[in-house]
Amino acid sequence: MTAAGVRARARIVARGDGRGGTALPVLDGAGPLALRRVRARGDEARVMVVGAMSGPLGGDHLRLRAEVAEGARLHVGSAAATIALPGQHKGEARYDVELDVAGGAELNWLPEQLISADGSDLRVRTRAELAPGARLVLREEQVLGRAGEEPGRLTSRLTVRLAGRTLLDQELSCGPGAPGGWDGPAVLGGHRSLGQLIVVRPEFAEAPPAARSLGECAALMPLAGPAVLVSALAPDALRLRRLLDEALALLG
Repeated sequence: MTAAGVRARARIVARGDGRGGTALPVLDGAGPLALRRVRARGDEARVMVVGAMSGPLGGDHLRLRAEVAEGARLHVGSAAATIALPGQHKGEARYDVELDVAGGAELNWLPEQLISADGSDLRVRTRAELAPGARLVLREEQVLGRAGEEPGRLTSRLTVRLAGRTLLDQELSCGPGAPGGWDGPAVLGGHRSLGQLIVVRPEFAEAPPAARSLGECAALMPLAGPAVLVSALAPDALRLRRLLDEALALLG
């Protein structure tokens, strides 16, 4: 911790173990980014992010990096929702996630929701770099405010690149001080839970799923590459998760 807030880094490295499974030679994290190995499922290694501190708070800067080498399969989740809170230090908090997936590797990045509490100010940046032949399932869920409260300021940017080519690069800013219209009918339409699911699979290059509506406030859209994006809005986190889970099941 510094006078400007907490600085924390965590790193996960997954590699094939030579026996058809996945090893975790690097699992390094502490404080708000504590990492725990959990029971593997088949050849997939599984890691849980277990926050041992509140936050991120104002002024904090958290960085989490995952590297998945060729032939490895990794699933990363979190033990509970992440709650952005106001802190003693002025200024925004930052949470940077960097994902690097090699060809022939697979990453399932499925954390719990990010909740933007009243008075907080958080900027989230997620960047995924994929090699040809990589597989990715990435879920983002954001909840604006806890029950009965207004949201804080939340700016979220997601960038996914395959072989150096951008598949998706989008940013959304919500809450006090965000550009006007964020809560209007063209953006959130009064909803307080928003999420997206991006699925990258080599087979989508030849047979991409067709674009379709998944209900009044959710849609599945193929991207310019072997990838699909599902975007959804919901009145609460439970219904948002249900929408995204149904979309993932539809993709098989």
